Amino acid sequence: MACEKLAVVLVEPQGALNIGSVCRAMLNFGIDELRLVNPQVDHLSRDARLMAVKAASVLESAKTYTCLEAALADCALSFGTTRRFGRYREDLMHPDEAARSLLPIAQHGQVALVFGREDKGLLTAELDLCQHFITIPTNEELPSMNLAQAVVVCLYEVKKVRGELVGQEHGRKKLADNAELEALYQHMRQSLVHIGYLDSQNPDHILRSFRRIFGRSGLNSREVSILRGLFNQIDLFSGQKLTRKQIREDNA
Repeated sequence: MACEKLAVVLVEPQGALNIGSVCRAMLNFGIDELRLVNPQVDHLSRDARLMAVKAASVLESAKTYTCLEAALADCALSFGTTRRFGRYREDLMHPDEAARSLLPIAQHGQVALVFGREDKGLLTAELDLCQHFITIPTNEELPSMNLAQAVVVCLYEVKKVRGELVGQEHGRKKLADNAELEALYQHMRQSLVHIGYLDSQNPDHILRSFRRIFGRSGLNSREVSILRGLFNQIDLFSGQKLTRKQIREDNA
């Protein structure tokens, strides 16, 4: 589970299937705190459990409240979702913008993503309890999304931004640090000069292009090791097997 203090709040949800689907989406993206405000159905019903699948723990631990004010009482920041625009619904954020705003706060204080009723969303008085508003850009022919789908979109953006903040891209491991990359480039310089690929008088001219190529790729530690292995084989077959100590000394 994520370390963030992030809760999903559903205001007067009307469908047990939707509640169960929301629970599944939450577990998909590493969020386990569900708050239900005056649910219109039994959130522990068979239908809800069927849709929750393996996220029954999220469903069973959900807290219920009689009003939104009570559900948000401990929150440092709340984001209300809406598809309506108007005088009191300005400065709307898209889900990715909201994710970047909420994650730093959620490291230390409670944050809530608030979703409204399936048929009419959040009322203006309920949005008044939220500090920021989120809207999902959709087709004007059918702008309103299914409740569970809206939760999926918002939590996906939170998960994506969370990964970026810790150096992950699309599920990759943490990116290699600068020391690893510089050791790779030094090794490349030695190996490629030795086989005549780089000009010994100006090896950095082409090497800078490799730096840009690999910089765009965002290498992780495993990928750096694979490339180092490749240059080790080049060294072996070219008759110059370099040790790391030799590489450091030659480039000192």
